[in-house]
Amino acid sequence: MSSVAYQSPSFPISAERSKASAKFGPGPAGAKPKRWTPGRIGLYLFLGVTAAFFLVPLYVMLVTSFKTMPEVRLGNMLSPPGNWSIDPWVKAWSKACVGIVCNGISPGFWKSIQILIPSAILSILAGAISGYALSFWKPRGGSVLFGALMLGAFLPAQVFFFPLLTLYFQMGLQNTLAAVVLTHVLFGLPVQVLLFRNFYTSIPVELFKAARVDGAGFFQIFFFLVLPLSLPIIAVAAILKITAIWNDYIIGAVFGGVYNRPMTVLLKNLVAPEGSLLEYNVNMAATLLTAILPLLLYLLTGPLFVRGISAGAVKG
Repeated sequence: MSSVAYQSPSFPISAERSKASAKFGPGPAGAKPKRWTPGRIGLYLFLGVTAAFFLVPLYVMLVTSFKTMPEVRLGNMLSPPGNWSIDPWVKAWSKACVGIVCNGISPGFWKSIQILIPSAILSILAGAISGYALSFWKPRGGSVLFGALMLGAFLPAQVFFFPLLTLYFQMGLQNTLAAVVLTHVLFGLPVQVLLFRNFYTSIPVELFKAARVDGAGFFQIFFFLVLPLSLPIIAVAAILKITAIWNDYIIGAVFGGVYNRPMTVLLKNLVAPEGSLLEYNVNMAATLLTAILPLLLYLLTGPLFVRGISAGAVKG
């Protein structure tokens, strides 16, 4: 019995198809034609107006911070500085008067760092452990606890201030750095638990069961299995928490006292003095100094934030 080799049929390619392939590239569909539809024009217009809404004030602040006061009084907000000067930045950092003290906002910067590091670490760690327990171990009453945490996320923070102040006074923590750190951890816990719990529900439960069969306990599974898989959501939680802590004003003003005021509290006292002449260039420089850390954080970690969100931060 003779075997006959199979040959696929060949079809002639028309001249029009060849021209289309050369124009749009290989493939049956090719590149989509670019057309300016009303929807696309409206979309670009909306994006342009939104970008201008945020970028124009930033530009005004930036150029004003490099101007001298005589040039600021001319009222040309959008014009670049005629004579660039860094004196407003130097004064805002180390010489501007905040109340009766003329040390600038640099002391508040270091206080903000001392508040930020322990608050972010403890809040993320507590949220990760709580989300891990609520998603894998299913403790008795866990759903009730999770509901209570979510309810706390929607209540105004001011509702808890008086009870917390009373509690800190009885514990001897009033007007201390520990009180500010503990308050940030407590207020950030609901959002952190929600993020980590939703992320952990996307991890295959078979990995968790296999670790339990091998004899691993609660913290062994968490630190050696779950935590290494949590890097994307840890990045998201860190970005959100660092920004919230750094930009906070009310917690630092209420619980920090006189000697533990973060940078935002000093900024408010600098830009709104009583009975003195406003130096707009110094105020703009101080505002940019206060906002530079969140701006750098978003610029450097923006792709990581998007990757963490898409990796399961909003699944549930």
